[in-house]
Amino acid sequence: MARWHIRSQRSPTGRLMHRIRKKRRRDRGLEFVETRVQERTVKQQRALGGSIKVKLLAEQTANVVNPKTKKVVRSKILTVQGNPANPHYIRRNIITKGAVIKTEAGLARVTSRPGQHGVVNAVLLEKS
Repeated sequence: MARWHIRSQRSPTGRLMHRIRKKRRRDRGLEFVETRVQERTVKQQRALGGSIKVKLLAEQTANVVNPKTKKVVRSKILTVQGNPANPHYIRRNIITKGAVIKTEAGLARVTSRPGQHGVVNAVLLEKS
């Protein structure tokens, strides 16, 4: 596992920055979870303070809200149509916040963070 989250020793201009305190384990942050379109798989992880975070590794359904009728429907995810985070995520069917997914209800934009929240919530864009 790559641990590149720790602050750099250099500033953006190149000068050497002196540390204010020792490094802490919590400064590293967490690894990015690539949520795929497959049968639902979750992983629980201990967070700061002993709380539990639910990491969504794979999901095949989404909570899709229709903005006109204000109704929420649980719909099957067919594929990922677009992803502004990374163009390669479309080919690999990886869901992140802001991704456009094709569901049985139609095209929808993901509003939740699946790797952090453990659920896929989306808003319907158009009816197909």
